[in-house]
Amino acid sequence: MFENLPGFRSFYPEECSQRNYIFRLWRQSAIRFAFQEYDAPVLEALELFKEKSGEEITEQLFWFTDKGGREVALRPEMTPSLARLVGAKAASLKRPVKWFSIGEQYRYERMQKGRLRAFYQFNVDIFGEPGCGADAELIAQCIETLRGFSLTANDVVVRLSDRELWLLFLRCYALEGDAVTPVLSIIDKMEREDPAKSIEKLTVHLGERAEHFFARTQEMSKLQDLDSIRRVLFRECEEQSAADDVRNAIEERLQTWILLLKTLDSLGASPWIRIDLGVVRGLAYYTGFVFEVFERTGKGRAIAGGGRYDHLVSKMGYNDMPACGYAMGDVTLALLLEEKKLIPPLLHKPDVYLVISGDKARNLMLGLASALRRVGIIVDYAIKEVGFGKQFKNATQSNARIVGIMTDEGASHKVLNVKDLSTGIEITVPFADSVACIQDALREGITQPEL
Repeated sequence: MFENLPGFRSFYPEECSQRNYIFRLWRQSAIRFAFQEYDAPVLEALELFKEKSGEEITEQLFWFTDKGGREVALRPEMTPSLARLVGAKAASLKRPVKWFSIGEQYRYERMQKGRLRAFYQFNVDIFGEPGCGADAELIAQCIETLRGFSLTANDVVVRLSDRELWLLFLRCYALEGDAVTPVLSIIDKMEREDPAKSIEKLTVHLGERAEHFFARTQEMSKLQDLDSIRRVLFRECEEQSAADDVRNAIEERLQTWILLLKTLDSLGASPWIRIDLGVVRGLAYYTGFVFEVFERTGKGRAIAGGGRYDHLVSKMGYNDMPACGYAMGDVTLALLLEEKKLIPPLLHKPDVYLVISGDKARNLMLGLASALRRVGIIVDYAIKEVGFGKQFKNATQSNARIVGIMTDEGASHKVLNVKDLSTGIEITVPFADSVACIQDALREGITQPEL
């Protein structure tokens, strides 16, 4: 007996219809925002992912040496491939570049609720626009995607943060260069990690100031308005004797925040947004605004997350290009939709079920099935010959709206009986008019003929 590999899924029709429903709404939302769809290989050079995330990423990858002696990996995310695609044709691409993709990703990680080793992601990115208008457009698109699933601001929250502000906070403590990434990674994990462990890690970079620094980062993480952020950051500047240019940079960055929040408000996104500097996103390539989407009460894993990554394209060896993007996973989203009972019945049901008795009738009805399908109507019938009663039972169980009925006698008279299962009303129509009559019946229902 063979089973799925750990962390991988098979999709029976019910699960496949749910997956396709999610894909359909993802795609519709992106297209409404004028994003263009792209795709990239599932298998890429291992070096592509190491270039973005460092050597340690190999522990999270399905990678191997192929028959040509190349080190390759199943993609764990789409962003490196996207940066390669955009970088390779940057000179010919009209700015801003607004692209999206829906694809399967693979990570060799410990499985948890909401985390599998093979999963689908919706990736939405904007290249070539450095201003916060791109960040606002991206966040608004994410919110509209969630709206498409009938989620509201009461269900989920977009936790909005800023790597730039954290970098300025670190500069108050003279933390720059190689120390930045590991310290930000520690701050990113503080919400989920024992405080003593976080302080121990910070001691490597801050020595005796580690406990004080930890307390101040905890305070920063809880700030939810710009006035409080300004007050705390200026206090840190004063207490740590930071240079004047740090204070000036803080004020300039807060003005960008004001513009971003104003733009988001104009886009109707404000009810969904919460300033939350506790979101850091530990990945080293983020450079500016970052955000994560969570169920409003905070339980469960992030539904979506992303931010600005202005230097990734140049890191891949191409000309520098500003960029921002986010990803939304199907696993965590589906769990939330199931919990909120927001997944509708999805299996395709036939519009019409054809009930047939006799060889002469079957020849005509198979032709009718083909004609109906060509005009977009979903049709089913019993492939092998079975009794009338069994066919009607099949029609009822299929949840078809309309039943077309023909016997050899009806075939001889070139007539078709059309029955609306929702009302029980049945009429007889000329077979030559059957396609148009069934289209009308599906559109308007069947009315009782006048006596």
